[in-house]
Amino acid sequence: MSSKPHVGIIGAGLAGLRCADILIQNGARVTILEARDRVGGRICQDSLGEHKVDLGPNWIHGQGENPIMSLAEATKTVTYDPDGGNYMVSRDGKFISEALGTRVSEFVWTTIAEAFTYSNEQREKIRPEESLYDFFVTKVRQTDFSEEEQQLCLDACRLWGAYVGEPTKRQSLRFFRLEECIDGYNYFVAGTYTKILEQIAKKAQSHADIKLNHPIVNIDAPIRKTDTPTNENQVTLTTASGDRFTFDDVVITCPLGWLKHNTNVFTPSLPPRLLKAIDSISYGRLEKVFVKFPKAFWQTSSSSSSTEKNSDLPVNPVFTQFLQPNYADHPEDLEWNQECLSIASLPEPCAHPTLLFYTYGPGGAHIVDSIASLDPSSKEYKDTLIAKLQPFYSKLPGYDASSPDCVPDAVLATRWQTDPYAGFGSYCNFQVGLEEGDRDIEVMRSGAGVGAERGLWFAGEHTSPFVALGTTTGAYWSGERVAGQVCERRGLTCVGVRSGKDDSLPSAKASL
Repeated sequence: MSSKPHVGIIGAGLAGLRCADILIQNGARVTILEARDRVGGRICQDSLGEHKVDLGPNWIHGQGENPIMSLAEATKTVTYDPDGGNYMVSRDGKFISEALGTRVSEFVWTTIAEAFTYSNEQREKIRPEESLYDFFVTKVRQTDFSEEEQQLCLDACRLWGAYVGEPTKRQSLRFFRLEECIDGYNYFVAGTYTKILEQIAKKAQSHADIKLNHPIVNIDAPIRKTDTPTNENQVTLTTASGDRFTFDDVVITCPLGWLKHNTNVFTPSLPPRLLKAIDSISYGRLEKVFVKFPKAFWQTSSSSSSTEKNSDLPVNPVFTQFLQPNYADHPEDLEWNQECLSIASLPEPCAHPTLLFYTYGPGGAHIVDSIASLDPSSKEYKDTLIAKLQPFYSKLPGYDASSPDCVPDAVLATRWQTDPYAGFGSYCNFQVGLEEGDRDIEVMRSGAGVGAERGLWFAGEHTSPFVALGTTTGAYWSGERVAGQVCERRGLTCVGVRSGKDDSLPSAKASL
């Protein structure tokens, strides 16, 4: 070929930025078309008072050869392993003792590990309609827990929904193995993803042509006349404003949710098996609500008298789990468990008096719907969120309704379910009824051959190695993988791509 291949990348999230980095290193000309007015995709920050918080991912899942952890270390981003006991609040609003809470937590995490093993070993025998919750019910009935303790275990297991974005009753047991992560601990990115994103975006921002505010409405990629790749500029992208761009190859890094809502933008249509895969894999609804106070009233230093009254509770735990609350108003048909992380427990200088609530599935949708039309700077927005969450944080040690320290001075909630560029949700997951989940992921990863046939390549967390699905690491690796495929197809050198298979199934080890 007489000139550099011109590769278009749809989306400037982690997958698109990493893909651009590798392509540029290997001699390709790169243009990125991004629908938003910024790079980063679902990695972004906003202000909460004088502090910055991550609205999107705020964890690094696993260690080992995890490139995101390496980038955190290289950029001196503060990370934190939130190890230790948790507060656990029962249905009637009472604290569960540390001893019982530990037993319940140990049961939950042991059962999660057993579910990974069972899903790996019995995958062909598990009926598609069996859920992770069904497995929990079976396992808890085999214990010597009292009936009341068994119910606590089942209530606690529901909070796995905060990991996958949907209730455990909808989590496929058959494909639960696909939720397994890279070996090692999960680290909270206390210093936010800001510096990590800057490092990943560095080469693209200096060497690629990045066009912001360019949402794509049509992808015209005819089947090519020859198997020999040439710089024919045969893929044409049309934006919402009517601009047209032509490329030799196009990498599509849009979220799975976006693909689900926009399969009609492809001309000609995508292959039936690829469309089936996009339709089959589910998309989560995980949201966050930050509630900031003048002081961290729940910390021992500011509530010693309260902790003395609760001497059988953990001291300043990072997490509090509120199980099936009957003391908080909510629609009866919604799972209303809540879990919050105390940002006050993070290392300095990242600590501030804020509770980060994780809400998911229909419950998360209920909260988002209640604020969808409200201005985040309005009193109504703040009052609405406080009304939803005050029943929970008011249970924490040190709470005094008459104290100014216990009145939130700032609130902030994500609204990914209203964001079309995020796909109206969070990330891929695997729900009951799924029959070919692993194969569906492989089909999306391969693109059903449209790379060679039409110059279309797919990346994103939903096309990552199985052990990194739904994570920033997975998005990063997927961009790297696709860049390598394009380089190989175009006869370019291929430096910077990790070795190893991307299609291996997770082992039976539980990486928790």
